[in-house]
Amino acid sequence: MTEDVGSTVPRRQLGRLLRQYRTEAGVTLDAAAEALEYSRQKIWRIECGMGPVRVLDVKAMCELYGVSAEMTEAMRGLATETKSKGWWHAYGDAVPSWFELYVGLESAAAHLRRYDESLIPGILQTKEYAHALYRLGGRLSDEERERAVQVRLQRQALLVRRLPAAPRLDAVLSEAVLRRVLGGPEVMSLQLDQLIKLSGLPNVSVRVLPLAAGPQPGAVAGSFVILDFPPTKGGRAAPEPSVVYSESLTGALYLDKPDEMAAYDRVWTGLDALALGEAESRDMIKRLIGEMRHD
Repeated sequence: MTEDVGSTVPRRQLGRLLRQYRTEAGVTLDAAAEALEYSRQKIWRIECGMGPVRVLDVKAMCELYGVSAEMTEAMRGLATETKSKGWWHAYGDAVPSWFELYVGLESAAAHLRRYDESLIPGILQTKEYAHALYRLGGRLSDEERERAVQVRLQRQALLVRRLPAAPRLDAVLSEAVLRRVLGGPEVMSLQLDQLIKLSGLPNVSVRVLPLAAGPQPGAVAGSFVILDFPPTKGGRAAPEPSVVYSESLTGALYLDKPDEMAAYDRVWTGLDALALGEAESRDMIKRLIGEMRHD
């Protein structure tokens, strides 16, 4: 799966560099768009790492911003890397454009910290739970739903991959997530079994935030994921900056400013302090499975 990391990190690196050089050159987005005869949206998308970038565009932008020949060459190399495709491209529309960036970041991350307060997260879902979830919306055909479920199952492969090394996943789930029956008691009990099984992996921790803990920081933040990235090859450059991902029905927020990261780090610290330990969490999940199977 080495190639499956795809182009997401190079796109973000290139976008950050181009934004940095544009800012240092004192060129506004509008001025750059006018000088290059691009739309403002095109430059914004490139700087946000939202898609592949042509070498020709990098050359034109570097000329406008007065970037050195050596740095321009390095950035042209990055532009070439932005065209490599991750595994998720094979699924077409089953991965919405706003979610594609997350799937790429998730594939490249070294550490995922996530808090979920409503549903079992996709990376931990069983096929049956995912099907039940997609049936709720009722907007997808049977074929579209099957492809969407396959994407979720394929994402789980990163938890056991060998190259690059599988990421560390620390998941905190609200007790409400475990008690909210989706697809009926049988589907739900199999899903809870899956949580216990995956928590047995050396790189996966699943912990429960009990309702008895009362008001807690996640109640304000809602569900989110903090992604941390490994050092770059050879350790010569700084690692990709951490990012917070927060999803809604039709889009998502990607937060990476230092104050945003600090706020979510504080929330995570609070959740970490209130959540049950791994052994206690497994015991609670087993109790809930027992309750569902005896109802």
